[in-house]
Amino acid sequence: MASDARILIVGDHADTLYALESALAPLGRRLTRATSGDEALKELLRGRAGLVLLDVGMPGPGGLEVVRYMRRLELTQHIPVVLLTGFGPDQELAAAAYGLGVADLITKPVDPWSLRTKVRYLYDAHQRHVALQQQLRDLRARTATTAAPARVPQQREPRSAPAQDRT
Repeated sequence: MASDARILIVGDHADTLYALESALAPLGRRLTRATSGDEALKELLRGRAGLVLLDVGMPGPGGLEVVRYMRRLELTQHIPVVLLTGFGPDQELAAAAYGLGVADLITKPVDPWSLRTKVRYLYDAHQRHVALQQQLRDLRARTATTAAPARVPQQREPRSAPAQDRT
């Protein structure tokens, strides 16, 4: 399935971005990076992201704020998001993240093999969803153009004489 959808990696530390890019490079997908929430939102609005790997703690809009914004826009509301956190297990963060529809919440340091597996599955599933949605739109468009029947004038049945009451 050919696609120009990219995996967007968002974080404010260059060494973390490099490590994540290195871990995901074997997938053979296009990778894009953003170093802030604002930069991530600009990249998302370009409409080329197929998955977002997003650090929770960043200056400016953090990971949760970016996800809140994404979920309000039709263009980005279904893009899978994997949040990364260095804060350790946090029930409030997990509840907020999963409440926003985040696909996964991963604690740093990240296991590269596990990350690749999750990202590959989520990315591929999203691309199949996008392809199916496009097929559905195409099918609806074709059915709408062929479903409009030509108007055929109705023929009137000949009227018969009213029945007489014999009582």
